[in-house]
Amino acid sequence: MSEQSAKQRIIKLKKAINKYRYAYHVLDRSLISDEALDALKKELFDLEQQFPDLITLDSPTQRVAGKPLKEFKKAGHEKLMLSFNDAFSEQDIKDWWQRLENYLGKKIGTEPVGGFFCELKIDGLSIELIYEDGIFVRGSTRGDGLVGEDITQNVRTIEAVPLKLNATSSAPHAPLPKRLIVRGEIFLTKKEFNRINKELIKEGKKTFANPRNLAAGTVRQLDSKITASRKLDSFQYDIVVGQDFGKFPEDNFGIKTHEAEHDLLRKYGFKINPHNKLCRSLKEVFEFRDYWNKHRDKIDYEIDGIVVIVNDNKFFDDGGVIGKAPRAAIAYKFSPKEATTIIEDIKLQVGRTGALTPVAVLRPTQVGGITITHATLHNYDEIMRLGLKVGDTVIVSRAGDVIPQVTKVLEELRTGKEREFHMPKTCPVDGSKVIKDATSGGRHGVAYRCSNKDCGARQREQLYHFVGVFGIDGLGPKIIDRFVDEGLIGDAADIFTLRKEDIKILERFGEKSAENIVTEIAARKKIDLPRFITSLGILHVGEETSRVLARKIVSSIKHQVSRPKDILVIIEHLTFEQLQQLSDIGPAVAQSIVNYFKDKKHQEFVKKLDKVGIQLIVEPLKAKSPKLKDAVFVLTGTLESMSRDEAKNRIRDLGGEVNESVSKKTSYVVAGAEPGSKLAKAQKLGVRVLTEKEFLALLTD
Repeated sequence: MSEQSAKQRIIKLKKAINKYRYAYHVLDRSLISDEALDALKKELFDLEQQFPDLITLDSPTQRVAGKPLKEFKKAGHEKLMLSFNDAFSEQDIKDWWQRLENYLGKKIGTEPVGGFFCELKIDGLSIELIYEDGIFVRGSTRGDGLVGEDITQNVRTIEAVPLKLNATSSAPHAPLPKRLIVRGEIFLTKKEFNRINKELIKEGKKTFANPRNLAAGTVRQLDSKITASRKLDSFQYDIVVGQDFGKFPEDNFGIKTHEAEHDLLRKYGFKINPHNKLCRSLKEVFEFRDYWNKHRDKIDYEIDGIVVIVNDNKFFDDGGVIGKAPRAAIAYKFSPKEATTIIEDIKLQVGRTGALTPVAVLRPTQVGGITITHATLHNYDEIMRLGLKVGDTVIVSRAGDVIPQVTKVLEELRTGKEREFHMPKTCPVDGSKVIKDATSGGRHGVAYRCSNKDCGARQREQLYHFVGVFGIDGLGPKIIDRFVDEGLIGDAADIFTLRKEDIKILERFGEKSAENIVTEIAARKKIDLPRFITSLGILHVGEETSRVLARKIVSSIKHQVSRPKDILVIIEHLTFEQLQQLSDIGPAVAQSIVNYFKDKKHQEFVKKLDKVGIQLIVEPLKAKSPKLKDAVFVLTGTLESMSRDEAKNRIRDLGGEVNESVSKKTSYVVAGAEPGSKLAKAQKLGVRVLTEKEFLALLTD
């Protein structure tokens, strides 16, 4: 991205983030989810890191939070209340650590002395508590980091917040300072959240979307009786000021690590999260985060990640502050269920019933631990409802194990280059007229269908045929149907672009089954030329005609491995007359071949197969013996001594050819048990008919 493009994107991101942050922090309204807002902030942070000259003082990355509400008395903070920058992946954490090493100008390694103190990141509201002579005197919100809101009266109602600290005897090595400032988090348990919402429903009042919003609204109640009725909880995690407004002197208190601060807080009588843990290395940090990502439902409060803090206090202080956050700490978020990304294209999927379903092609983004590249749009009516354009920045969500959906368009991030999407008038598969099915109105709108009722089914049959010829056994009809319905594949070439992440998010598809499918597909990218021609499904062109056509193509190619686009050039130059001169190719077959390769859709399909990496094995089709040279065979019925494929191979090994239909050019018709109409035609044309015994004798003589 150029600096000019980055500048324009940053301007729009800042405007959008400020809008959503104001609604969230000041008005207690969530216009978009926390996860989607995090994604926008992360994009802004990354752009500013890439173009540091574009960082401005008014950037959301340089601020902490919104303005305090006017209804509460202002409460200044003696030391700036910071928040954390976000990381969403192991690579993000490694990048953070590299930035810190670069800032300090030294190599530290992934196992620093003292390690990392990791805390569960509570999805609640940050608070500051002030104690004088061990007595609680004030509680305040973070506000803008410098000035918050005085919520002392409401904090007093929280049982987890001590009104009087423990006597010094409980912490003999750290007597209570005259003035102590600590920070922590107010939150609401899931159980209490559900109880309150049930009561609100009974009263006919509006419910809260999540525990965080309810906790924030509760501490801002002017009537403390309402706050008391909602049983808020709180954990404390940081000592900010002690002993005459300074950090605890090491020689007096021995507080050298963040872990030791937690221990001291516990001794003073504060409630400390028992799940916080000291991790000795980044590897242990990753394991801690992954454990809680899987087990967060087992605790009775919401967490949205972990906080990773350099445990050594001196090391932490040396890191300083960047914008709104300490350099030596970071929030390592869980995989979000929502994220923001850009619609790069909209493609149409034709279902079994001929219904046209639009599917969004997304700029890759992480949602729920999976890299997402597609999202269903359901129907044209849904696109109109969203006001969606190609090029839009959107919010995508993944609720459960289903393909993601676009839930919101962020119109304020438009550049003017976005383009409208319109349903085509003709079907992208067969060119038939597209009709609006007025009888199909569902929750996502009226369906648009191909007027050819066999279109969707015929497309599926072609996919089944292609997969069968390529030998991709792991893709049965039901799986192919599922992939088509979910918008993962539109034609056979799309099969080779499937990723494990695309598959494992689907219901009933796990990590292992997805990996097996992708591995098998990758192993089938090489195919011999005759089978490749067969896989295309050209009308009237079966296995034998494909071999004849391949033999003609091979004569024009010198190397043994080729690409589909090379073959396309050769076939395109074969005329109707030249094709008729080949064995087993009459006027109808020749015309069908010409028509197929003149069709632009078919040309694009072959080129697409080339682009996804299909390689053709091109070998001279030489016979082991010239014994049956120029002899043309047609097989009918069932042979007892060998399969039909074995019989064909035996004929070819001796220089003969095998055709599918009987003509005057046919030398022999081999008739097994229960022969078909080919026997009658052979007798009518006077073609010699061989029994299985006579055929075997001909092969062995």
